[in-house]
Amino acid sequence: MLVVFDLDFTLWDCGGTWCDHTDPPYSRHARDGSIRDAHGRNIRLYRDVLEILKGLQTQPTSHILAVASRTSAPDWAKELMELFDIEKYFQHFEIYPGSKIRHFKSLQEKTGIPYSEMVFFDDEYRNIQEVGDLGVKAVLVEDGINAKIIQKNVPGWS
Repeated sequence: MLVVFDLDFTLWDCGGTWCDHTDPPYSRHARDGSIRDAHGRNIRLYRDVLEILKGLQTQPTSHILAVASRTSAPDWAKELMELFDIEKYFQHFEIYPGSKIRHFKSLQEKTGIPYSEMVFFDDEYRNIQEVGDLGVKAVLVEDGINAKIIQKNVPGWS
């Protein structure tokens, strides 16, 4: 199964905005390990993200993880993934502007996994609708991803 995550407002919160509205350079705050942009805006992973990513890799059922983000600042998104040390959990990265349909067509071509064996988590209803029309199980995420949402929607998660 291919498990696909959006970034902004799904895996992280960039101080109430999208990562392409932040201002690099980014820095790690010494006291709490959080990431800040040049204006001091706090960028944080949602609480369960690391547990989810680690768990999906160690489950007995094999899961392939991917990112599908339509940010207009792909380099900033990739830098944040590196700073949070989460890029290592993902095998595929579709991070560029444009329709999520394009992201998923690329993922399907690269992996050979049919849409019916994909699950996608995103905070934007329009993306859920668009990707769901392809036959992907598309799940609307409100207030960031959490373990309960994963447990309900990813077979083999415990």
